[in-house]
Amino acid sequence: MTFNDLGLSAPLLRSLKEVGYSTPTPIQEQSIPILLRGNDLLGCAQTGTGKTAAFSLPIIQLLHADKKQFRGKRDVRALIVTPTRELAIQIGENFSAYEKYTRIRNTVIFGGVKQGRQVEALSRGVDVLVATPGRLLDLIGQGIITLRHIEYFVLDEADRMLDMGFIHDIRKLLKLLPRDRQSLFFSATMPKEIVDLSNRILDRPEMVTIKPEQATAERVDQSIYFIHKRGKIKLLTHLLKTEDMHSTLVFSRTKHGANKIVRLLGKAGIESAAIHGNKSQTARQKALKGFKDGSISVLVATDIAARGIDVADLSHVVNYDLPNIPETYVHRIGRTGRAGASGIAISFCNEEERAYLKTIQKLIKQEIPVIEDHPFTDIGDAEPQPQQQHSRQGPPRRNRGQGNRNQKNQGEMDNNSNPSKNKRRRWRPRKKK
Repeated sequence: MTFNDLGLSAPLLRSLKEVGYSTPTPIQEQSIPILLRGNDLLGCAQTGTGKTAAFSLPIIQLLHADKKQFRGKRDVRALIVTPTRELAIQIGENFSAYEKYTRIRNTVIFGGVKQGRQVEALSRGVDVLVATPGRLLDLIGQGIITLRHIEYFVLDEADRMLDMGFIHDIRKLLKLLPRDRQSLFFSATMPKEIVDLSNRILDRPEMVTIKPEQATAERVDQSIYFIHKRGKIKLLTHLLKTEDMHSTLVFSRTKHGANKIVRLLGKAGIESAAIHGNKSQTARQKALKGFKDGSISVLVATDIAARGIDVADLSHVVNYDLPNIPETYVHRIGRTGRAGASGIAISFCNEEERAYLKTIQKLIKQEIPVIEDHPFTDIGDAEPQPQQQHSRQGPPRRNRGQGNRNQKNQGEMDNNSNPSKNKRRRWRPRKKK
């Protein structure tokens, strides 16, 4: 089946062709027809299954078909609520790519930054709003956003909302939404609280369940190195310089970690680039282009930013940080060994990540071979602390702290009085009266 078989409009098919998509994923194949019919949807699927296109494509098509929306001031008619800034940015980027040949506009709002630019974008009028719960409720409270005109509501990563403590915010939002709307609900797991929440949101929904992959790609050769945290960058540098790793995707758990890996590899003479949510779209596209054309052999990415990476000849995947979700491991290493080619997946595991490894091996139902013979087995986590080396020097600890706090005042005293008196005053205990 292709996207042409799903009843999508010509502008969307044109956009999908430009981004290189021709065959829908299982969740897209099942969900898009349901949503185009106007039915509510309950989707149970992991991250990385193609959920964003599954809901964004039909929403864009339905909005674009209603021409009256574009005649006056635009009201927000589609709301997508997601738990994190990174996911919100990713969803917004996907909407921008898919809506390219329509008149639809979207914007993304999230906390942790000043609201000025976000408010300015809203004032120009948008059709689709992607938001994190806190900033959304804040701007609603200020009267900047109204939900009165919402026709399409998407709650993404509902179980993660629960883990992050956003369920109360979601319940507040539900009271502000119109009753007459089409609702979509996505969650990787379905604990009781999530089931109860879905019942409040959805009206006679159709259900789509995509089971997580239970086995890794047969052509992927997996291995794991037990390594202390401080030894990871040394081991990565060693492997990149001694092994034939001509196209390597390195996964970092955090954006800060990705930047640090790139910086340290650069010091070792290895050119690489990072892509994550804090990188501009231009920077990410430049990095990905360099990786695809071979001018950069190492790309460091977070899981969310790596969603759009599809490189045919990817030789290695390196899990610099093991993921805490076992299905994420399967999704990561599945990026190599495609189209009949062989692939290699290498993972680093420190003491804190052993629990993650256990759940990964339980999911894939196999023990990952351990590489014991490497030059960094003796690197420990402990290293001398500078402050401990000086702990025997200077005044007692209680007076050192006081001296630091009063350094400026003490200096002023030294300029205007006898130093010996200052010294006696500093150390002589006060007499009780």
